[in-house]
Amino acid sequence: MGTVLRSGQPHGAGGPSKVPQVTLSFWIIKLLATTVGETGGDALSMTLNLGYAVASLIYLAFFAITLATQVASKRYHPPAYWAVVVATTTVGTTVSDFLDRSVGLGYVTSSIALFCGVLAVLVLWRHVTGRIEFQNIVTRKDEIFYWLTILVSNTLGTALGDFVATSTGLGFEGGALVFAGLLALVAAGHFWVARIAPSVLFWAAYVLTRPLGATLGDTLTKPHAQGGLELGRISSSLAMAALMIVGIALGSWRASRRASPSASA
Repeated sequence: MGTVLRSGQPHGAGGPSKVPQVTLSFWIIKLLATTVGETGGDALSMTLNLGYAVASLIYLAFFAITLATQVASKRYHPPAYWAVVVATTTVGTTVSDFLDRSVGLGYVTSSIALFCGVLAVLVLWRHVTGRIEFQNIVTRKDEIFYWLTILVSNTLGTALGDFVATSTGLGFEGGALVFAGLLALVAAGHFWVARIAPSVLFWAAYVLTRPLGATLGDTLTKPHAQGGLELGRISSSLAMAALMIVGIALGSWRASRRASPSASA
């Protein structure tokens, strides 16, 4: 889904949108962010042995700080926006693992509960504002629902990725292929099924990129005996974060070139 899922103009009635245009680069950076969330969440809870509860509290604090920065901004700032996305993926990883393993809900129960949570947030969003947005995020209400949907969906993605990779026996590589295939179906729906609302396609893709990133992250860091490459969680997180920064910088550079007078001349 490259220069696809766009809902109207980048400016709404209340000013410029506070989220990026949905292009191919958006999805690449989003996938990198979800992979960072998986490896980064595991790095704190497992590698540093802080446990799921303590790691969740730390990442919730990180999420609160980044979200406050994003909400305080008047327009889209790439570092602020993507910092919140990474925060939701790390929180999603540790909270999901806490629910699945420490509380003992298991992958199936937590996946069903969190999926219902995503649907509930979207239904409430539609009820309160009369629409579900993904591109023109201008009002405070839309912004709250936008980030709440992302937070719950990223938590769902961790549980769903673990379920498909481990409970079904497909392994992490097999799980990644499953979610990549489902994303391909969503992309096909965009191009060939005009009746599907763009917002439905966007949020379906957004949910699916999370378990894809989770299974890719586990493929990088899990032991060879579990089908992984056994790379370090911290080094993998830093490498993915570096790729994210490069992608964000390139996107910002291209946007500034398009906006400059010389580029439009």
